[in-house]
Amino acid sequence: MKQLVECVPNFSEGRDKDKINDIVQKMSSVSGITVLDVDMGSDTNRTVVTIVGSPEAVGEAAFQGIKHASEILDMAQHSGTHPRMGATDVCPFIPVSGVSIDECIALSKEVGKRAGETLDIPIYLYEKSAQKSDRKKLPTIRKGEYEGLGEKLKDQNWKPDFGPAIMHAKAGATVMGCREFLIAYNINLNTKDHRLATDIAFELREAGRSKRTPNPDSKNLLDGKIVRHEDGKPIKTPGMFKDVKGIGWYVEEFNRAQISINFNNYKVSTIHDVFDAACKLAEERGVRVTGSELVGLIPLEAILMAGKHYLKKQNRSLGVPTDQIIECAIQSLGLDDVTEFNPNEKIIDYAVGVEERPLMALTGSAFIDELSSNSPAPGGGSVSALAGSLGAALSSMVAALTHEKKEMLSSKPEMDSIGSKAQKLKERLSFLVDKDTEAFNKVMSANRLLATTEEEKREKTIAVELANKYAIDIPLETAEKSYRVIELAEMLVEKGNPNSVSDAGVAAEVALAGVRGACMNVLINLPGIKDKTYISAKKEVVSKLVSDAEKLHKIVYEKTINTIESKR
Repeated sequence: MKQLVECVPNFSEGRDKDKINDIVQKMSSVSGITVLDVDMGSDTNRTVVTIVGSPEAVGEAAFQGIKHASEILDMAQHSGTHPRMGATDVCPFIPVSGVSIDECIALSKEVGKRAGETLDIPIYLYEKSAQKSDRKKLPTIRKGEYEGLGEKLKDQNWKPDFGPAIMHAKAGATVMGCREFLIAYNINLNTKDHRLATDIAFELREAGRSKRTPNPDSKNLLDGKIVRHEDGKPIKTPGMFKDVKGIGWYVEEFNRAQISINFNNYKVSTIHDVFDAACKLAEERGVRVTGSELVGLIPLEAILMAGKHYLKKQNRSLGVPTDQIIECAIQSLGLDDVTEFNPNEKIIDYAVGVEERPLMALTGSAFIDELSSNSPAPGGGSVSALAGSLGAALSSMVAALTHEKKEMLSSKPEMDSIGSKAQKLKERLSFLVDKDTEAFNKVMSANRLLATTEEEKREKTIAVELANKYAIDIPLETAEKSYRVIELAEMLVEKGNPNSVSDAGVAAEVALAGVRGACMNVLINLPGIKDKTYISAKKEVVSKLVSDAEKLHKIVYEKTINTIESKR
């Protein structure tokens, strides 16, 4: 999975477009960064910039943004309706894919330490990065804002986590940390009555609602009288979903009411569970959910969770290609109800751009033609990865056909598991088709480097070694993944649809070719390595992989033939 981190720095400037463009340009000039959004607000005098990229790239871009903001913005001259305490007021880091919460916490601390020490800006850590329990919430840290920062820093309890306990006159202070991805989401109703939307929102959100005595003349709970404690404060009834905020409103543009939802942690409370609950609550109130709308972007994981949820409800196999899971989520959630939902624009993993895969983008005949030319790449390594991916695809097919067979209902959960694993292997192995050719090209480029001086010779030696190790790692992964395909094939020969047993057998055949072929490519690149210990270790791994694959393949082959013979 590609490593992606989102960063959403809030800058205390929303009126001077040139200054914001200047800051954004500094951030976007960092290699590997995609700017997803720049939202300027005149009244708030604040701009929210959304960037995404690898952890390293995002960390560097965030620092450059903070640095440049401290140089061209002056908090002493700032005024606006939004609370703030610094030129870069808050800078959250959010894991999107392939990155853990702990890694994002570490990233926030790394950037915070660098900004505090090199820019002399007081840095406070918040949310999941907070070092003190009373610094988790942004409003608590920001209390007193910029104007009260000087006095605040004199209090030992408010010593910053990084940087000096001295106010930076122009830049103020910055709050930084890791938080979960926030999803803004609207659920559409077939009514103009915003009170019904609010009533449902109160049921869904974690904060719940004020307890009310029922009004016999109305079904809407909002019409009842609020029940209060002795001190006059309303008694609260908790809502259904943790980490969910919600309100109801009427949208003139769409001529309907909407339930506006914010998911502070979509892994704790999922979009599909909230949507299903909203549908049920709406029906109880005599209205209907017509669909939903995503505001901003969403992680691929959240969409896949929804798609798999609805596939399961429909009693369909989960072992299907990713685009089919996404399409199921779009249709089931009605994400095209009021605005178009384009996965390439709305799913953050896709919006940053998909890595080019020129070989897999070719048609089958074009790939074969390219393979048959006098160019050394693509070659055996790419073909080995393709063979493994074909075996994985066949395995997924057999799992899906077994899942659909009425006589094999008890095997559905296991077939879902096998199908999902096969799909992941298929996607990774097909990705390695291009990676293997890329690895070969890296070796060729390293070998072409000049080596006329002693320095150039040293640099070339290092470059060749690194390129050869990369050219070993790629086919070794191909071999390991192809072996996993043979393991799946064995399970399918035993437990899969008997009418598809030959397909499972063929999956093992091509996967074995993937293992052997990839291992040959590992061995042919070992002479480019000088480290004898490394070479010995890799040869041992290759030998065991081939031996294990051949033994398992023999078992699968014999079981396949026996099953075919028994059907006569």
